[in-house]
Amino acid sequence: MGQVIDFEDRAMASLRRRVAEVEEANQDLIAFARGHSGAVSAIHDAVLAAIEAENLDHLVHIVTQIWPDILGLDAVATALFIGDRGVRADSSGVQEVDPRLLERSLAGIEGVVLRGVGKGHPLFGPASTLIRAEALVRLECSGPLPAGLLALGQRRPQGFETRAGSELLLFLGRTLSRIIGRWPTEH
Repeated sequence: MGQVIDFEDRAMASLRRRVAEVEEANQDLIAFARGHSGAVSAIHDAVLAAIEAENLDHLVHIVTQIWPDILGLDAVATALFIGDRGVRADSSGVQEVDPRLLERSLAGIEGVVLRGVGKGHPLFGPASTLIRAEALVRLECSGPLPAGLLALGQRRPQGFETRAGSELLLFLGRTLSRIIGRWPTEH
C-alpha cells in the first residue's frame, strides 16, 4: 500500500515565509513613502521661507542659515556670477570667489548632481572637509546673472541618491533662481 505524504507542514512554512517577505516589502514601501513625503514637505517649507525674503541679503541668510535646519542638512552654500566676479555665500557670510572655480563647477552640471564624496565641493568653504554627500544644483538666473550653483551637503554618506530627490532639488534650484532674479545684485 502507498504512503501518504503530508504537504501541509511544508505548505504552511512556505506560506509563512512568503507572508513575512510581503510584510517586509510593505514596511520598506511605507518607509520610502514617509521619507518622500517628508522630503516634499521640507522642500515646500524651504521655498516658502525663501519667498518671504525681503531682499537679496535676507534671501542669502535664509538659504545659508535657515535652509540647513529645514532640509536637515549640515551645510548649504550658493555661488553666483555678479558681472565678471564670482560670489559665494555660506553660513560664514558672503565672499568673492575666483569666477573660474564657478565656471569649472558649472561645466559638468546640467540640473542636479548627487554624489557621495570624501570631501565636499570647495564652495562649501571650511565645511567642505566634513561633507560626505552633496547635491550640486545648477541655478539658471535671469537678468545680469548667467548662472550659479546651489550646494547642499551632509556629513552622513549617501543621502541624495534617488530620482525623486533629484526632481525635488531641481524644483528647489529653479525656484531659488527665480527668486534671486527679483532683485538687483550690486554687491
